[in-house]
Amino acid sequence: MRNAKAVAAKLPKRVAHDEGRSARDRLLATAGELFYRQGIRSVGIDEIIAKADVAKMSLYRSFQSKDELIAAYLTEHDRNYWQWWDGVVALHPEAPRKQIRALFASLAKRAARASWRGCPFTNAATEFPEPDHPAHIVAEANKRELRRRLRDLARAAAARDPESLGDQLVLLFEGAYSSAKIFNAPGPAHHLIGAADALFAAALGDKRARVAAKR
Repeated sequence: MRNAKAVAAKLPKRVAHDEGRSARDRLLATAGELFYRQGIRSVGIDEIIAKADVAKMSLYRSFQSKDELIAAYLTEHDRNYWQWWDGVVALHPEAPRKQIRALFASLAKRAARASWRGCPFTNAATEFPEPDHPAHIVAEANKRELRRRLRDLARAAAARDPESLGDQLVLLFEGAYSSAKIFNAPGPAHHLIGAADALFAAALGDKRARVAAKR
């Protein structure tokens, strides 16, 4: 199965001249905003072109199809997502439990925003369940990387079963993504840190932490 890097490698490169680069950037930014707010399938090419204020030819010089535009949008989100992740964990070097708590604290804040429409990768995978669709490929690669990183953090924290703990933490992430679209702030995502602490306590056999998590 193709991965996100393979999809990204096939995306058209930015054209060299300033006018073309500006048009591509406007198209990508506009498409990203519309895709995230309205759903990818509901947004048409003509709407993107009109809101980006570019000629139709500018779009097809940059993206050969809507699918390529979708893949570019998700690939950019993927880069931004891991930049966010790396920035958060860097605040607590060599402290995996603190890194996990910081990630969930940051996620809870993001999910409480009025503009929150859930995870773009979860949304895309739902809209495009076909495993060979470019959107699904990028979304699946993001989720597999999320699972790998959470398992690594669980392993670094000396969890007795890091694979299970990592998967449980993935479910917390996904639950926050989904529930935040339904409930107003603070909602269930308000309890993310407590839930993560409880999972860690159980996984590490920390009785004191388990007692504290139940309070």
